[in-house]
Amino acid sequence: MTLPCLTAARRFDAAAHRPFWIGAEQVGWIRASDVPLLERWPDVFDMEGGDDSARVTLSAAFNTVDLRSAALGSVIGALAAEGRIPGWRNETYAIRNAFDAPPLAYIERAASRFFGTMTYAVHLNGVVEYADGAPQLWIARRSDTKATDPGMLDNVVAGGIGWGFGIEATIIKECWEEAGIPEEIAARAVAGRTAHVLQTLPEGTQAEQIFIYDLALPADFAPRNQDGEVGEHRLARIDEVARWIEEGALTVDASLATLDCLLRRRWIDEDACEGIEALFAPPALA
Repeated sequence: MTLPCLTAARRFDAAAHRPFWIGAEQVGWIRASDVPLLERWPDVFDMEGGDDSARVTLSAAFNTVDLRSAALGSVIGALAAEGRIPGWRNETYAIRNAFDAPPLAYIERAASRFFGTMTYAVHLNGVVEYADGAPQLWIARRSDTKATDPGMLDNVVAGGIGWGFGIEATIIKECWEEAGIPEEIAARAVAGRTAHVLQTLPEGTQAEQIFIYDLALPADFAPRNQDGEVGEHRLARIDEVARWIEEGALTVDASLATLDCLLRRRWIDEDACEGIEALFAPPALA
C-alpha cells in the first residue's frame, strides 16, 4: 500500500506551472492560472516564450538584493490586499536554492508558495523511551487557527526557518514556543535525514527541504505550548502513530519526518513505506 503522504509529497504537474527565474537561476514555480495576475506589472516581470516554454523572469533592472526585494514586496503587498496571497505571517524568507546559498531576494513568508520558491523547515520527533516499556512519541495537534493544515496532527515541534536563523537556533526557538522544551534539552536534538517536498496546494506550490531531528524527552516531561499555535499534545504508541499516518491524520511533512524516525530506529518494517527513499533526494523536474 502506498501511504497518502508519499503520493502527496510529490503531487506536482510542471506543465500546469511556469518557471520563475531571477537572473540565471530558476527559483520557483508559478501556477499558469496566476501568471495573468503578474502581467499587471510589466516593469517588474518579463513574460518569455510560448505556451510550452513560457517562463516568468524578474526584470534584469532589479540587479541587487535590495532592488529585487523592494520590487517583489510591492507586488506581494498588492496581491495580499486582494486576497491572492493568504496567511500573512510578518516573517521574512530568503529566495535561495540551497540553504547555505546567498539570498537573491527577500519576501514575506506567505508569498513563498505563490511563487513556489524553495523554503526550509525543521521537524522534530519527540521520543520517550522507557526502561520497562515500548517507546512512544509526543504528537501535537495544530491550532484550528493555523494558516496551513489547521487542526491536523503534527510533530511535537515543527517550524519554518526564517531568514537570519540557522537550523540549531530554529530548533531551540521552536522547541520553546511550541512545546515549552528548555534550551538545555532542545540542544540534544540529533539529526536524521532531509526530506524534499514538491506538492501543489490551494495557495500555490510547496517546494521545501525538511531537516528532520529526533529529541529524547524525559519520561516525566509533558510539552506545554507557549505561542497558541498548538491545540494539544498527545503521547502516543508507535502503532497509533503509524495508523494516523495511514489515515492521513498527520500533515504530509510530519508524516515524512515521523516515518524517517521509525525507519531509522527499526520500529516499523521498511516494506510498509514503499517509495519513501525517493523523498530523501531532490525531485527531478527536467
